[in-house]
Amino acid sequence: MARENARRPTTAASERAPAGRPATVSPDRQSRSLSGKERRLLAVLGVPTLTMAYSTTVVSTYLPVVARSFTHSAVAIGLILAGEGLTALFIPLLAGSWSDSLRARGGSRLTFLLAGTPVAAASLAVLGLVGTLPAMGVLVATFFAGNFFSYEPYRALYPDLLPEEIAGRGQGTQAVWRGAGTIVALAGGGLLLSAWTNLPFLLGAALETAGALLLAALLPKVSERAHGRRLWPQRSELGKGAQDVFARSRQLLTEHRELRLYLGANLLWELSLGALKTFIVLYVTRGLGRSLAAASLIIGAVAVIILAGAIASGKLADRLGAIRVMRIGLWIYGCALAVLIFTHATPVIVAMAPLIAFGGGLTMTLPYAILIPLMPKRGHGMLTGFYSLSRGLGVMLGPLLAGVAIQLLGPLFPGTHGYAAMWIVSSGAILLSIPILGRLRADVAGRRRAGTRARAAAKELGAR
Repeated sequence: MARENARRPTTAASERAPAGRPATVSPDRQSRSLSGKERRLLAVLGVPTLTMAYSTTVVSTYLPVVARSFTHSAVAIGLILAGEGLTALFIPLLAGSWSDSLRARGGSRLTFLLAGTPVAAASLAVLGLVGTLPAMGVLVATFFAGNFFSYEPYRALYPDLLPEEIAGRGQGTQAVWRGAGTIVALAGGGLLLSAWTNLPFLLGAALETAGALLLAALLPKVSERAHGRRLWPQRSELGKGAQDVFARSRQLLTEHRELRLYLGANLLWELSLGALKTFIVLYVTRGLGRSLAAASLIIGAVAVIILAGAIASGKLADRLGAIRVMRIGLWIYGCALAVLIFTHATPVIVAMAPLIAFGGGLTMTLPYAILIPLMPKRGHGMLTGFYSLSRGLGVMLGPLLAGVAIQLLGPLFPGTHGYAAMWIVSSGAILLSIPILGRLRADVAGRRRAGTRARAAAKELGAR
């Protein structure tokens, strides 16, 4: 029995929490080194993140360049990319919650990944071939629908399989995979696009398919070695309808203010990233007058710093606390973004680029690590769906607001053909999120103090 217990993973705080209530982070949690089995598990888990990061980055960053052959309206381009946010309003929450109920052999999360990937890949494979804006909009929405259906259950594997004391490094490792996919897309997407309009999208379809199949083949074996048990060996029925899912979601948001604060802050972080990703290539090419190939290399170099920021922020989060690291980083990130509203001088852009890149890595890595301790028992899929719902709202609003800002405020930024207006949206969202994160930090700290007092009182009562 002792040997069997030693093989079991450390139970996360989210698993210890009462059903329906966010978990309380243990105040005496200690950071520890990753075991070899945990490193292998993280390596296998991250493969679909790399492939999805490549495809979503190519769509978000280079599809606007393709769309400019149909329209010069920044608002129209923003509307096309808003398809990601529209699908995120309902698909992530449903898919994540349903994956909490289904227990197919090999893991319910993998079932959803294998079902959604072909839809996303098929849409992506022909995205660069369409010749009209409506057709492009339909394919973008279908691509993101398939991606969300597979990604939310897949991402819930992280809190399923990793103990909480390594949650920050788990998200940091995932961010490494995401950063690698982003770098390949940013650095190579422009070159591939120059060779053939559909080539970067076709490659994305092939990579997504390969990533899903590889995870499905390797994860059950790696998870069994790490945990000493099979991955969800039992089968049960899909137990929750859409009405039940949304009712449960409303109940959680109504009862727990920290979840509402988190979702509001995450919406603003993703709004900022959505505005930036959609128009950054056009800012460099049209606004600064660089070639598409040069823009790819410049943005690819910045993506390397994003990757470094993701790695560093994950380690710091496990040591100092994710909310604390996030709050400090947001001040630096938001102010650096704001500087570029007022100038497009090359020396200033070069000086701000590392700070902006590091902040981008921070906001790509820590939001989900902040959410994990707030997750209720057996609700990892649902709360992951919540995460992507707020993310989708931000991704939908970011391109739209940036497009409107560029269209309306363009005359104020003649030196960049109006594209510098996107920095207003991007920096404003980050700076607005800081007080929300501060209130979330206060709520979490108060709950920890209450838990400590309750444990002390129970201990004293037991001693009597």
